[in-house]
Amino acid sequence: MTDPLLIPCPHCNGLNRIPAARLDEHPKCGRCKNEVLTGKPFDLKQADYPSQIKGDLPLLVDVWAEWCGPCKAFAPIFEQAAGQLANTCRLAKLDSEANQQLAVQLGIRSIPSLILYKNGQEIARQSGAFPLQQLKAWLHSHGVSA
Repeated sequence: MTDPLLIPCPHCNGLNRIPAARLDEHPKCGRCKNEVLTGKPFDLKQADYPSQIKGDLPLLVDVWAEWCGPCKAFAPIFEQAAGQLANTCRLAKLDSEANQQLAVQLGIRSIPSLILYKNGQEIARQSGAFPLQQLKAWLHSHGVSA
């Protein structure tokens, strides 16, 4: 792919055009100068949601809560996935307690819940936590190179 990819900055929501061939060069945001692809999940907040679901790289959102045991058990797996998928999928965590209005808007009925977005559209949803290989297989089944 020779066309640049549009990727929102997880820090300032600025939309960046990044050549696909340069994704592994730790591209910086043109607006805030922070790294765009950090290899770690970023915190998604209600105000950031409309900007962050846009872009050419898929966004996987883990909807969780502090009191949820399965959410806590899944957190290290999600963190590991973020490191392995840094140039093919962005990963974000949405605290359903701190962002209750957005959780309701998204129709969250159980946690953890995973929602996969591409180009501003939800393309898949899954409830529950699972092992890293199963997570990567699920993403692959929805067109994300894992």
